Amino acid sequence: MSNEQLTVLVQAGNANQSPRYFSNAQQVVDEIVSAVGPHIVLGIPLGIGKPNPLVNAIYRHVVAHPELKLTILTALSLEKPHPSSDLEERFLAPFVERVFGDYPDLEYVKARRAQQLPSNVRVIEFFVKTGDYLQNDIAQQDYICSNYTNAARDMLAQGVNVLAQAVAFQAGEHGAPDRLSLSCNPDTTLDMLDLLAKQAERKVLTIACYNQKLPFMENQAAVAPALFDWILTDSASTHDLFAPPNMKVSLADYAIGLYASSLVKDGGTLQIGIGSLGDAIAHGLIMREQKNGEYRQLLAELVGTANGGQFHPQADLSRFQQGLYGCSEMFVSGFMHLIRHGIVRRQVLDDVALQSLLNTGKLQWQLAPDTLHVLQAAGILGQALSQQEFAHLQYFGIFKAQVQWDNGEIVMGEQRFSASHLDLQQLTEHCLGSELQHGIFMHGGFFLGPRDFYSALHNLSEETRQKIGMSRISYINSICGHEELARLQRRDARFINTTMMVSLLGAASSDSLESGRVVSGVGGQYNFVAMADALHDARSILMLRSCHTRDDKTWSNIVWNYGQTTIPRHLRDIVITEYGIADLRGLTDGQCVERMLEITDSRFQEDLIKAAQHNGKLRSDYSLPAAFMHNTPAALAAKLRPWRERGLLPDFPFGTDFTEDEISIVKALKKLKASVGHPLELLKVIFNNVGDESESTERYLERMHLDELDGLKGRLLRRLFVGNLS
Repeated sequence: MSNEQLTVLVQAGNANQSPRYFSNAQQVVDEIVSAVGPHIVLGIPLGIGKPNPLVNAIYRHVVAHPELKLTILTALSLEKPHPSSDLEERFLAPFVERVFGDYPDLEYVKARRAQQLPSNVRVIEFFVKTGDYLQNDIAQQDYICSNYTNAARDMLAQGVNVLAQAVAFQAGEHGAPDRLSLSCNPDTTLDMLDLLAKQAERKVLTIACYNQKLPFMENQAAVAPALFDWILTDSASTHDLFAPPNMKVSLADYAIGLYASSLVKDGGTLQIGIGSLGDAIAHGLIMREQKNGEYRQLLAELVGTANGGQFHPQADLSRFQQGLYGCSEMFVSGFMHLIRHGIVRRQVLDDVALQSLLNTGKLQWQLAPDTLHVLQAAGILGQALSQQEFAHLQYFGIFKAQVQWDNGEIVMGEQRFSASHLDLQQLTEHCLGSELQHGIFMHGGFFLGPRDFYSALHNLSEETRQKIGMSRISYINSICGHEELARLQRRDARFINTTMMVSLLGAASSDSLESGRVVSGVGGQYNFVAMADALHDARSILMLRSCHTRDDKTWSNIVWNYGQTTIPRHLRDIVITEYGIADLRGLTDGQCVERMLEITDSRFQEDLIKAAQHNGKLRSDYSLPAAFMHNTPAALAAKLRPWRERGLLPDFPFGTDFTEDEISIVKALKKLKASVGHPLELLKVIFNNVGDESESTERYLERMHLDELDGLKGRLLRRLFVGNLS
C-alpha cells in the first residue's frame, strides 16, 4: 500500500478531515483523557521516535490521578547513562551534558529501573535495552516476545487507543501544504496505520509532536499532517536526540568484521546492526574499497593455514564496481560512512518490470537510445499508451519531466505525438529522459546513532536524501506481500546479525538467558535469518565473540546446548567468530559440529569434543586439525596488533564523542571496577601510589574534579584513580 493510499484511508476514518493543533502538552493530556476514558493504552515507537515531553506529561498526570490507568506499549526505551559510583558520576556528569544536551529522560524508565512504577502504570516492551532489566521481575513479565514484523499487530492486540510519535516538520513554500516526516521511525507506525485503515471500527487517537531536531526524511517517511488526528507544536517537544557514542572496536571485533566483510558480494544487498561489530564490518568494507591490497594481505594473515590457507568459496575481496544496496531494519551510522565512500550506491526501483530489466542488464541507469524498444520488447510499453502508463514511466524518468499529456497526445514543446500509435523513434528523439529517477540505495526502518550521524542526516544533499527510503518494518524485514519485487531488489543479500551463543549444532541464542530472563529481544533477527533461507542467493551471517568473561572466569560462547533458542538449528547458515567462518548450510550434524569446533576458542575445544562424542554427534575417532589448535587471544593479537600499530585498525574507526583524556579515564575506571572484587589488589594500588600524583596526572584529576578533594575519602579516591591510569 502506498503512502498516498494509506493517507486517504486513514483520513476517511477520521471524523475531521484535518488535524487539531495544540501548543501545550498538558492540554493534550486533558483531551486524551476526555477522548479515550480512564485507561490510556499508549503506543509509542522504538528508540528515538518517542515524544518524550508528551509521554512524561501523560505519565505525571496518571500518577497524580490514581483513578486513571496507563499502559505504555513500546520498545527500546532509552535513558542517559547513570553512574554507579562516585568516580563514575564525576566522569559522566560533564560527558552526558556535552553529548546528550537537553535530551529529556523518560520518567517511566527511571521508575521502572528502580522497580517503583505506580500500580496504575504498566510498561510493555517487545525489545529492551540490552542487559538493563535482567534482575527486574516486572520488566521481565511485561516483555512481549515478538518478531519485529509483528510488533504493530501485537501492540494493537494489547488494546492501543492512543498512538503518539515525534515528527519532523517542514513548512510548505509558495502555497504548498505543510509536510511532516516520521523521520527516524516509520517502522511500526506505518504498519499500525495500515492495520487501522483495515479496521474501520477501531478508534485509535493519533498524535504527532514536532521535534525540529529530527532530520526530515523523504519517501514513505514524508506524510501529510492529515495522517494524524492531533498535532502538538509545543516548543518543549523539540530537544536533542539520544546519541550513544561510538565504542571501541577491539581486535576480536575487527577479526569478526573483516571475515564478514569478505562475504559481502559486489552488487549485492547488505544488512548490519549497531555497535562495535557493525563498525568493524563497515570499516572492513571501506578498507576493501580504498586499500584493497592491504585488505587482502590482512585477510590472508587472518586465515593463515586454516582450510589450507583458502578463503571462503563465496568470498569477494574485490573493489566495488556495482556498489551495494542497503536494506536494514536499523539504519546505523556505519551505513552513512558506506554511502559517503560510494560503496552503498546500488539503486533499486519500486517496480517489478523495470527492476527485472536492471538485474539482467537490459536496462541501464543511464538511458540509451534503445531504451523504449527494450521496454516494448519486455511488454512494459505497448503499441499504445494510457495516461496512467505515461505518468508511471515519467515518474521513473523514462520520459523527461517537461513532457506533458494532453488529451491522448504526448506533448514536448511544440511537438505532439499520438499515444494510440507510438512512434518510438520520435519519442526517443524528443521525449526520452537521460536517466532513471526515484531510485533508492538505502531502505531502513529506524535509525539511532552518535551525534555526527544525526548531523550528517541533517546535512544530506537533496539528491542523496531522496535515495534513502525510511519505510515500514514489514517491508524491510519480510518479503511477504511484495515477494516478487523483494527477490529482485535483494539479490545476493548478506544479512549480518550479532548473537550471544551458538550451539555446536548451529542453534543460536540472541535474546535471553537459559533461565528465560530476557537480555534484549528477538527484534528482527529471526526475520532476516528466515528471509535469507527463503531467498535463493542470500546468506544469513551470525557473528559472536568466541568467549566472554564473567566474575573473573572465562566462558565459551560456543556451547554444546543451551536452554533458549532464537534461531533454530534448521536455519543454521554462516557463523563467524574471531577465529574464522563456519559455513553450516547443508551440512550433516556431524559436519556442523566439526565446523563449529574450528572457530571455537582452543581453551574449550577439548570439553566440547567430549560432549559431542558423548551425545553421539561426533565420531569417536575425530581429531581436531592442527590448524585450529591455536585459537587464542594471544595468537590473534599477534596477527592483528601490527596492523593496529600501522593505523589500519584504529580503536574508533569512525571517531568518538570521548576526548583522548576521557578514553584514558574510561580505561582507568574499567580497571578499577574490575579490581573492586579483590580487596588486596585495591590496597596494593593505594599503597603503591602514595605521592604518585604528578604534572602528567593533573589534567585527569581536574577533569574528574578530584584535584581539590580533601579528607581521607578524597585522598583514597585520588590514589585509586591515579593508580589505574595507564
